[in-house]
Amino acid sequence: MTDEEAGEHGTEKIRTAELDVSGMHCATCALTVEKALQNVEGVAGAEVNFAAERATVRYDPEKTDLADLEKAVEESGFGVVHEQVTIRVGGMTCAMCVQAVEKALNRLEGVVTATVNLGAERAYVTYNPRVVGVEEMKEAIEEAGYRYLGTEDEYSGAAERAAFERDLRDKAVRFSVGFAVSLPLFAIGILEIPLPVPMDWFMFLVTLPVFLWLAIPIFRAALRALQHRTLNMDVMYSMGIGVAYGASILGTLGIVLTPEFLFYDTAVMLASFLTLGRYLEARAKGRTSEAIRRLVGLQAKTATVVREGSEEQVPIEEVAEGDMVLVRPGEKVPVDGEIVRGESYVDESMITGEPVPVLKSKGDPVVGGTINKNSVITLTSTRVGKDTMLSQIIRMVEVAQGSKPPVQRIADRAVTYFIPTVISIAITAFLIWYVILGATLLFSLTVLISVLVVACPCALGLATPTAVTVGIGRGADLGILVKNGEALEISEKLTTILFDKTGTLTRGMPRVTEVTAFGIGEDALLSMAASIENNSQHPLAEAVVAKAAAEGIEPEEVQNFDTYSGKGVAATYRGTRVLIGNRALMEEQDASIPATLRENLDAREQEGKTAVLVALERGVVGVIAIADTLKPDAAQAIAAMNAMGLGVAMITGDNARTAAAVAREAGIDRVLAEVLPGDKAREVESLQKKGECVAFVGDGINDAPALAQSDVGIAIGSGTDVAIETGEIVLIHDDLMDAVASVQLSRKVMGRIKLNLFWAFAYNAALIPVAAGILYPFFGITFRPELAGLAMALSSVTVISLSLLLKRYIPPATQRTNQEKEPEGRHIAIDPVCTMEMDTKTAQFTAEYKGKHYYFCSPGCKRAFEEYPERYL
Repeated sequence: MTDEEAGEHGTEKIRTAELDVSGMHCATCALTVEKALQNVEGVAGAEVNFAAERATVRYDPEKTDLADLEKAVEESGFGVVHEQVTIRVGGMTCAMCVQAVEKALNRLEGVVTATVNLGAERAYVTYNPRVVGVEEMKEAIEEAGYRYLGTEDEYSGAAERAAFERDLRDKAVRFSVGFAVSLPLFAIGILEIPLPVPMDWFMFLVTLPVFLWLAIPIFRAALRALQHRTLNMDVMYSMGIGVAYGASILGTLGIVLTPEFLFYDTAVMLASFLTLGRYLEARAKGRTSEAIRRLVGLQAKTATVVREGSEEQVPIEEVAEGDMVLVRPGEKVPVDGEIVRGESYVDESMITGEPVPVLKSKGDPVVGGTINKNSVITLTSTRVGKDTMLSQIIRMVEVAQGSKPPVQRIADRAVTYFIPTVISIAITAFLIWYVILGATLLFSLTVLISVLVVACPCALGLATPTAVTVGIGRGADLGILVKNGEALEISEKLTTILFDKTGTLTRGMPRVTEVTAFGIGEDALLSMAASIENNSQHPLAEAVVAKAAAEGIEPEEVQNFDTYSGKGVAATYRGTRVLIGNRALMEEQDASIPATLRENLDAREQEGKTAVLVALERGVVGVIAIADTLKPDAAQAIAAMNAMGLGVAMITGDNARTAAAVAREAGIDRVLAEVLPGDKAREVESLQKKGECVAFVGDGINDAPALAQSDVGIAIGSGTDVAIETGEIVLIHDDLMDAVASVQLSRKVMGRIKLNLFWAFAYNAALIPVAAGILYPFFGITFRPELAGLAMALSSVTVISLSLLLKRYIPPATQRTNQEKEPEGRHIAIDPVCTMEMDTKTAQFTAEYKGKHYYFCSPGCKRAFEEYPERYL
């Protein structure tokens, strides 16, 4: 922690701080950091411990601060290690409360950034743990007048839900009693019902206890705000109801005012409307974080650990990395791990969205939160606690929901000036009506009260965070993980989508697309090629063997296997010498290529495919075309991007001819070919310099520089193997249509934020002048304080309700299904083994499994499916 001590001269205050430094590899690095710190003005001394990776700095806080020290470390090429914590905060009611909490936290020495989400009621703090701790943050929040409800690590869903329900019940009772008292009194006043006692004293005695019960929490919150020199909703509303009730008391007692100044029922009704508004607001805000609660609910609470041969059920927090964990049928997999014993189907739908359970056996990875379906498995835990994939996803969604897109700065700036402006308008309107226009004091006070209670900064404060919270939660439901609110805003402004080819647009693995034989049968050619290639580890060889397996052809033994580096292989098959390779090998071995096959060879190469030639002693007898085939949804995704008005380009390290062929098949006009992996980021930067707003879509494996350079990096994963560290947007499913859906979701969320902001501004811009009496001289229309209070209560609820509609949003790209479709009168199905499109009216090979019909292009695919159906579903 930071210490203060007397300086050398005994008068100045010298502070000592410790920084954890990352990136140091040797003693020279430590000296570099030390020198950088010592060069900062105000630093009295700096020492860097390379072994502990820690810098100890003595500095004068009047000349420099922690931010300057960290900047010096970072500018010297190293990093400062920070920690992040999510704190639950209670008692916030409007955007000014958010600013008050943020200001209190950001004032703490050691806090790097602190952002608060009003909708989620969370503070997201990045801090230096050697300078400041959570205890200091707690004190800062409470001193600012708000409730510290614990960190996310202390999260107890049941406890928080119980507290939330108690708060709702309390608000419901308060506004119910308030309306039960104020509405009859309002009716008595309007209908002028005679009473056996004076009206003013009757109302005073009936409303006093109810008003105090309702208003004291509002007055208390306003007092706390004023103590911290902050103007918030409570201050403004306290002025409104305070003036109303105070004027009524003065009128009743005959001090300055007369008995006609009766606002007792109005004051109680206004306090009831505020409480009702906050009740509805709390209920709606509670629904914005349902996505997080669902994710947290997926986590197992206990685990069965095998220790020294005996089973022991322990809390999930006690499971350590390397523990043997037993999972029975129907139980949740408690942690990420690798199966060491047993085989079972595992339902991964809660993580991947895929409805069909996946067969898992020894050596396969499993993810915490998934469900074991039908057999006992034992696994070794590989990631536990915060390191599990589910915990990382939860953390990512939480941080993203707490982030602020740049558009929120508009609302933040507006809210800063909003309340002082409204108070000024209220006082000015009162003076104009009473002093200048000569209106009655009763009318002028009514105008003052109406302006104070109709204005609502809450709507402005909730417009952006509720939409971001619900939108990012909806994305998580769809398998689209958005890391921050800024990604949402930038995604709306995209002009170009740059797709990596291998593994993103294509399957990332070569497949045999055609087999052409000359003088022998195709099955004989495939058997010969597979038998020889079965001895090679080359990806093209594996593609040939896989094709043969799909056709039901088993490899045979061969002799005298030999390789020709970069050209092909040779072996003796059934007593005959066979060559398999490219043109160069055939020319080198004087294997002639028949004219018919030469035409076929030229055509395949023109399509960008790799042509593997098979030759016997008399010459070439066949061509096997191999290509990294497009994913089934690639062309559809590209067409959808084009339809959205986005430019689409493909980048690849392949040669121009192969790249052009793939791009042509996918429907892409713009191709960047022969680009080395390290140069992809430079190509992205080149597009940006031309004024393009670029999204890069890659598999997140070797695209990190390009993903980082792009305006929005979209990392497309593959089920539970997704690398969630990469990209601003991470797609859990290996589905290119989700890339389209992520852009559509971003546009929808940003559209909803703008709609919310429009209504929030329009509401205040329209109703404040009406409450101030601007229409009264022309139409005799004025705004009763009771109606002003109702309008205020409904304004923020309207904004939250608009945000909650995002929970039902389904991006058009995800509305498609894998069911059979009928383009141009044809029935199309996908062969589940080779993923080839089949016309079901002409398909010859079919099978039935679990009540569904499946169609196949060949008997080999059908046999493979019948043997291991779950592998292909």
